Amino acid sequence: MNQDQVKEKLLAIQDAPMEFTVVLSGKKSKKVNGLYKPDSREIIIHNRNFTEDNLLLYTAIHEYAHHLHACARGGHLSPRAHTAEFWAILHGLLEKAEKKAIYKDVFSGSGELEALTATIRKKYLTENGNMVKELGQLLLKAHELCSAIGGRYEDYIDRVLRIPRQAANLAVRMFQYNLNPETGADNMRFLAGIPNEEKRIAAETSLLAGKSPDTVKTALRQKPEEEDPRHRLEKEKSRLQRTIAQLTKRLEEVERELDDQ
Repeated sequence: MNQDQVKEKLLAIQDAPMEFTVVLSGKKSKKVNGLYKPDSREIIIHNRNFTEDNLLLYTAIHEYAHHLHACARGGHLSPRAHTAEFWAILHGLLEKAEKKAIYKDVFSGSGELEALTATIRKKYLTENGNMVKELGQLLLKAHELCSAIGGRYEDYIDRVLRIPRQAANLAVRMFQYNLNPETGADNMRFLAGIPNEEKRIAAETSLLAGKSPDTVKTALRQKPEEEDPRHRLEKEKSRLQRTIAQLTKRLEEVERELDDQ
């Protein structure tokens, strides 16, 4: 693929509100596969690092996620570029690219890896989730027994079980909320911290549907709002300018071909 083809594929995945360029360096780098320069809005890819287009495209999508992240922040990025918001953008792009058959999921091609993934999910993630949820049920019983003997439940947690109170409270909520252990213990702790039932169920459903934790957490923080009319018109203007530039370029090529006839 050349750099124009890479850019075309990126735009096919998702349009960008700000113009950008893709540069294939023609070099091999031991440090990075690619980088994004927010000041010049350049995606630079060290294409000699790759032996196949699919892996090169992954790097391009990664750097494109930085560009879209910068667009969402008015064209600027904070010093800490790999935030949860960035990962949510990247994972969303990869999901769209896979659905459009622009990028192939490298994790789905290995039978051995898929079998190992199934084992990890069933034997560790789900079983750990079940254990923490059962712990919450037992802690509720311990609370009843402490009250029956006149003991303070918090002292029991602190001095007898010697576990952090926050961890104990989360385990109890995991049981009370009847969270699905298939999400795994870590995600269950996150879900147990969502007091709103509707948002908690929506977050759990997204996780079970295959969304990444960063994607779910970022969506939870976002407030739905109508798109600013000016912003919408600016995006449309940008798209029209690109289309005009492409058509103008093609017109020049056709005219040259006609002159050569």
